[in-house]
Amino acid sequence: MNTIYQSDIPRIVTALAEWCACLFVIVQYPRRGGGLRLWGLLGAGLAVQCLFLTLTDGLHILFWAPCMMAAVGLMFALIALCCDMPMATAGYCTVRAFLLAEFAASLEWQLYSYARFTLGWQEAGLRQGLLAAGVLAGVYALVFFGMGWLEGRRDDPHAAMAFQFRELWSPILIALACFFLSNLSFVYSNTPFTSSILTEIYNIRTLVDLAGVAMLYAYHVQRCELYMQRELDAIQNILQNQYNQYRQSRESIEVINHKYHDLKHQIAVLRAEPDAARRSAYLDGMEEEIRDYEAQNKTGNSVLDTVLTGKSLYCARHGIELTCVADGARLAFMDVMDICTIFGNILDNAIECELGVEDKSKRLVHLAVYAKKDFLMVRCGNYCPARLEFQDGLPVSTKRDKAYHGYGIKSVRHAAEKYGGAVTVHNRDGWFEISAMIPLPAA
Repeated sequence: MNTIYQSDIPRIVTALAEWCACLFVIVQYPRRGGGLRLWGLLGAGLAVQCLFLTLTDGLHILFWAPCMMAAVGLMFALIALCCDMPMATAGYCTVRAFLLAEFAASLEWQLYSYARFTLGWQEAGLRQGLLAAGVLAGVYALVFFGMGWLEGRRDDPHAAMAFQFRELWSPILIALACFFLSNLSFVYSNTPFTSSILTEIYNIRTLVDLAGVAMLYAYHVQRCELYMQRELDAIQNILQNQYNQYRQSRESIEVINHKYHDLKHQIAVLRAEPDAARRSAYLDGMEEEIRDYEAQNKTGNSVLDTVLTGKSLYCARHGIELTCVADGARLAFMDVMDICTIFGNILDNAIECELGVEDKSKRLVHLAVYAKKDFLMVRCGNYCPARLEFQDGLPVSTKRDKAYHGYGIKSVRHAAEKYGGAVTVHNRDGWFEISAMIPLPAA
């Protein structure tokens, strides 16, 4: 029976497994380009991988580890060239792809050897070639499509894979431990963790590689879960902060309203006193200012009025022209906190962008709220000279620490989706616009 395992996995089988593992990663992530460029890179990657592993077959055992490191480097280069991702993320994907390729190649060769020698399918010539090709295609399809199905069910955000280089140590150590332990028996057979029986050696390699793939998958799932939990916590904090800002603005506006109400009484007393014509004109001007103040931001929704008044006062102090055309009565079906979240975050992002515009004459923000057929439309646009990068339909934060920013628009989208709505973002011709479309409830 030991004749089953008298030769190691053919290098061409390993090369195909490593290329398929790279392809498994490439189809899941945004690519740098498509068409001929992508297919050219994939074809060159397959040729180089096969050529390198074939030429290095049969070298002394001392060159085994350096050659494997070079093969991993070729996998990293192919993934980095084809996928639009940071280098650290490409390194993480390479680690996962390498261990998955090791498992696929080990399982394929073990099943092929078992079918050929143990089951007696030793026909030479065309039948043997068809057997080898059939087992390879079946096993690789099962491994890579099965892994793709597992990850496709989760729909994890790509942002969760924004690795720092210091975060790579955990997956690298897992992969190294599994790789060396699975291949240790081929180098040293007389240790407590190895075997001299060839059938057991191959069983150990396949099972240890499977365990490594499972551990990295569990690490991947746990990381995505932690990222989504952190994102949810950040959104909840933003929601609460927006609501707190609304309450504070409402209290401040009520105080101002009381002050203006008292001031009107003072004006009435002053008018009753004999005074000069200039004093009368001055008082007329004060009354006019009060009427202007009372008339502003009367949209038909008290929550929106409060949010707009607070933002308007801030814009006035910083030289930002904020205009608004809003039918606030259409917001009656929405929760107070959701109104604060949507309009607070939309206006905060617009105002923050305008504060960076040096020319104050171009600091423009426009908000519109209206009904269109059976939908509530919320549109906010502002002058934005910079060209923004987008990921998953949302702009990437321009702050240095991107991991802890960019939740404002996500919280807007989260609030809109509660009512079956959707949010779209556009940035073109120096103008940034965010739009929310929410179905109106039946009358």
